[in-house]
Amino acid sequence: MHLTAISGSSRPNAQSKKVADYLAAAWSARDGATAEVTGLSGNPLPFWDESARNPSSELGARWKPFSERLKKADALAVVAPEWHGMAPAPLKNFFTYWTVHEVGHKPALIVTVSAARGGSYPVDELRISGYKNSRVLYIPEHIIVRDAGNVLNAEEAGPEDAYMRKRIAFALDLLSEYAKALQPLRASGLGVNKEFPNGM
Repeated sequence: MHLTAISGSSRPNAQSKKVADYLAAAWSARDGATAEVTGLSGNPLPFWDESARNPSSELGARWKPFSERLKKADALAVVAPEWHGMAPAPLKNFFTYWTVHEVGHKPALIVTVSAARGGSYPVDELRISGYKNSRVLYIPEHIIVRDAGNVLNAEEAGPEDAYMRKRIAFALDLLSEYAKALQPLRASGLGVNKEFPNGM
């Protein structure tokens, strides 16, 4: 099982990247599991337009390495920092690029990150947008990493950090089971339908 963890922050040295790295390492510790992190630091993707669907266009070329990582994934972890009570614009822009051919009917774990005690608003935002046409499947479990600078660092630090690590392990267990369960659905070909390419 292969996981792609998406770090949705455009900031250099973002806490979201640290969290995505932790998720990838925790997933890779499982027997036969592999993981990689893809990040949006530095805004590597310009605003989407229709030319992104053309592989020979400039946008198509920019998107290609992200597309290949997503296609390889059996499961996804979407790490979204909370900026002004929202998921950040670079991550929402990322969702305009991905399609059913890359993420359709693949399970995704929502992980939000807050420097303080927030983090809940991006969970709701991701659950109501970004999935319709791509058919990505956000699982019911999610993770909110609060006080992000003080948890998931190299050394475990106190009861809140210990709780967060256990909660992440539980969420990844669930994500792995969803990934196994959804493989036959994707293999059936029903997930991609030329007559109904977009959600209602």
